[in-house]
Amino acid sequence: MDHSTAHLTELTAGQLTTTVIASKTITHVPNGEHKHSEHQFHNKEQHQEHDYYKHLGEVIRGYDDVLLFGPTGAKTELHNILKADHLFKDIRIEVKPTDKMSDNQQHAFVREHFSRH
Repeated sequence: MDHSTAHLTELTAGQLTTTVIASKTITHVPNGEHKHSEHQFHNKEQHQEHDYYKHLGEVIRGYDDVLLFGPTGAKTELHNILKADHLFKDIRIEVKPTDKMSDNQQHAFVREHFSRH
């Protein structure tokens, strides 16, 4: 996962299914905008990131064992939000840093991780 997309890979009965959840976070201030708009842009971006993490949390609540991984700090930010919420206290959530991976590499990583559980 990163700040723009999360690949939800579910391992059920040996089969992997992946769903991509995209953030609606905008990534730049439009050209020609002044400093005041930059502040508004930053606030809007924070709200959109909050909504993205909230949506991911709603999805995660349906699982008992979750692995968050990816090349950015997004996984740790999400983990900290989930840790602070009592609704996630019974869900085992692990965080592992990884480099950017292809879909096949992600699938192999998920299979390997959950084969040890």
